[in-house]
Amino acid sequence: MTSTTRQSQTTVITDQPRRSVADSPYQCKKSDVYSSHSFILEFAGQGNGRRLFDVGAAHGYLAGALRSQGFQVTGIEADPVLGKEAANHCDEFLLLDLDEPLPSFNEPYDVMVFGDVLEHLKDPASVLREFVGNLRDDGTVIVSLPNVANIYVRLNLLFGRFDYQDRGLLDRTHLHFFTRKSFRRFMSEAGLEINQLTATPIPLPIIVPPQHQGRLFQALHAANAWLARTWQTLFGYQFVAVARKVDGRGPDVGTTA
Repeated sequence: MTSTTRQSQTTVITDQPRRSVADSPYQCKKSDVYSSHSFILEFAGQGNGRRLFDVGAAHGYLAGALRSQGFQVTGIEADPVLGKEAANHCDEFLLLDLDEPLPSFNEPYDVMVFGDVLEHLKDPASVLREFVGNLRDDGTVIVSLPNVANIYVRLNLLFGRFDYQDRGLLDRTHLHFFTRKSFRRFMSEAGLEINQLTATPIPLPIIVPPQHQGRLFQALHAANAWLARTWQTLFGYQFVAVARKVDGRGPDVGTTA
């Protein structure tokens, strides 16, 4: 079923309800200069009409920001409630379950963004390889995902705790966990070569109430960000990578991770 609005084209692939917008853990993080959203927007640069896939668009906050940078954005989201909102921020929108076979895409894309989505999938390697097959030879892939080796998780393990939560590093919907080393291997197996890799700090602006975010807080957050960039494996909260196809080829058809 396909429906068209004034702002975007929406194609419905599945209609299984999941959660309401009010219950959603996804937030717009572009106001935090050290967040994954800010890094993704910086790494993407100006669109100049280039075609971009925002895979796992959630509410469409990031898609809208990328669109304002001049990209022609196609958003993908599995949740129909979130997708209804995301479609307003995209030029084209696909509501589909990434754990199911993907549809065919008519034209290759210049940029693909996977913002905190791959860790939620049953087989993220296969999904990433399939998308990379629809990337232009000179195209760019930007991926962000959590670092399970962050000091917070390590300290919890030291005391015998590995408790799932509603959001964050141990989000109960995470099916896969990555360290920096396994993240690099994961990208390589998808036929991608990482050109740039950074890490974000623990998102203190989300944790600390706004009324307590004064100068001391800003200094602490900046120091936290410096630690994350300097010692990614221990203090990095999320990894954000920019990658391209290896030799412009991407993965071989039929390869397995």
